[in-house]
Amino acid sequence: IIKILLFLLILLLIFLFLNQFGYIVKDYKKNPYAYLFFAPAFLAIIAVVIFPFLYNILISFSNYSLRTFNDWQFIGLHHYIDVFLDSQFYVITFKTVLWTIINISFHVSLGILLALLINRTLPAKPIIRTFLIIPWALPQYIAALSWRGMFNQEYGSINLIITKYLYLSPIQWLSQPLEAFTACILTNIWLGFPFMMVIALGGLQSIPRELYEAAKVDGANRWQQFNNITLPMLKPVMIPAIILGMIWTFNNINVIWFVSNGGEPADQTHILV
Repeated sequence: IIKILLFLLILLLIFLFLNQFGYIVKDYKKNPYAYLFFAPAFLAIIAVVIFPFLYNILISFSNYSLRTFNDWQFIGLHHYIDVFLDSQFYVITFKTVLWTIINISFHVSLGILLALLINRTLPAKPIIRTFLIIPWALPQYIAALSWRGMFNQEYGSINLIITKYLYLSPIQWLSQPLEAFTACILTNIWLGFPFMMVIALGGLQSIPRELYEAAKVDGANRWQQFNNITLPMLKPVMIPAIILGMIWTFNNINVIWFVSNGGEPADQTHILV
């Protein structure tokens, strides 16, 4: 059945291509240079995006593995059935959604808050802005491993602060599932807010000052100015950034892998990726 469906899909793609072939030939004759400039990028996208994507879908219906790659065959929906009948899949999916929502909420709220502060006239504003961008400038694996060291139960700086200044018992950050997952979230929040801050700062600097002056004349307080001027003017800038942030966070393997040392304890901190 799968082979027949693939064959029909190929026939459909050929039919659609033939329908457009005449138009492509006419357009090529009008502007051949455009196609010549477009061809390298098109071939690269086919090689590194389209072909691997389609090939992975194809082998997901097969028994392709390190043992069978010379003699693999179609086995239908076997892998998909295994995944969707496994209760662990739904637990990890929920955890992944939770991971994404918490991180993006803090990234956006902290980013906008800090952008509002930096956008004001502050002493040493360039220095403050530089310090706040440092988490974004650091390679993720270096930052994640540094945070792993800080979360160490005996020698980490976070537990030293908790015991010395807050007079609380040390937290077993990396040996308990909830605490380890929380440590990963805290690390990713620190790494992610500077991106949103820079985007929001650029959006704030593009808002005309006259709008705020007119609002003050009309008697609008700071919250009303933020709600009716700042937020609507930031939406076109922030929405693409939030979508990008959601994609990056949903697929972020580096932070969890390095902070929790590959999903410890007992693979309890894994997300889907």
